[in-house]
Amino acid sequence: MNTEQKQEKLLFAERPEWSDVDPIPQYETSTPIAPILYTPQYKDATDYFRAIVKSGERSERVLQLTEELIRLNPAHYTAWQYRYETLLALSSSLQTELELMNELAIKYLKTYQVWHHRRLLITLLRTPQPELQFIETCLRVDSKNYHTWSYRQWLLSHFVDDDDLWRGELEFIENVIGDDVRNNSAWHHRYFVVFGCGVRSGSEDRARIVRRELIFTKQNISLAPNNPSAWNYLRGILDYNRLPYSLCTRFVKPYTLPLDPNTVDIVDLENPPPSRGAELPCVYAIEFLADIHEKAGDKDNILKGVDLWKSLANEHDTIRKKYWEHRIREALQSAT
Repeated sequence: MNTEQKQEKLLFAERPEWSDVDPIPQYETSTPIAPILYTPQYKDATDYFRAIVKSGERSERVLQLTEELIRLNPAHYTAWQYRYETLLALSSSLQTELELMNELAIKYLKTYQVWHHRRLLITLLRTPQPELQFIETCLRVDSKNYHTWSYRQWLLSHFVDDDDLWRGELEFIENVIGDDVRNNSAWHHRYFVVFGCGVRSGSEDRARIVRRELIFTKQNISLAPNNPSAWNYLRGILDYNRLPYSLCTRFVKPYTLPLDPNTVDIVDLENPPPSRGAELPCVYAIEFLADIHEKAGDKDNILKGVDLWKSLANEHDTIRKKYWEHRIREALQSAT
């Protein structure tokens, strides 16, 4: 164990360089209702942290204290904020701080504060490009982590005019979905890239983009029909562009029926059939087709939708039986 490691094992109360600070204990009554059993290390660090906040000290030792406190409790947002303000007050190297964050972000991947701190650093450093590779490293640890995906979207939107930053984004997300077609976070990010942050596809017109997205989504549905992420994305394409669901009627219908083992493989980019071995009928397809009928508005179509919802309630999706019965009641009321 080196000298620095030995130093970290000592309580701050045992370190000579902190002897000039009077620690401030947490205020508690003599008989707290729900006492928290802090470790001696955490209690010691927070007592000294209160003292330096009260005095307003900004120094290198404050950076050491806040780092150790954050390692004990990475969700301590006041420690993060005080650390950031101290970095600025000392004109410390933000690049060095970012390198420390590379370690802490992966170690505390699900802690919001570490990502917020990183945003503050990159806002000042204005070096977004290397962040893409760092994010990919984090996604290899947890491919669906909410904070990692949120950070990537923040990065792209904050530096929205950086064409180099955006250039490979569609290819990146296609690879992620290719690795795991059921990664809902990846599908959400694709929507953000294509529609949510404005269409950034160069000279492509909207009609071409919509066609591309429909083909991509349908092909992925054909590979894994019972994947709600892709069906939700299909709805998102149509809703965003104010297109009728009925445009997908021909595609959807085969997925609402039992799989025909004698079906011949057909290459159809616009309306790819279910893949061999698909588990059909698909709940999401039945729901989609029922919505197509309901949106048609006439009585005959509404009754067709009701029949589909009944099949969901009584056979294919009984866990949501009450919900489908609710849809049926509403539809029948509108049809009278």
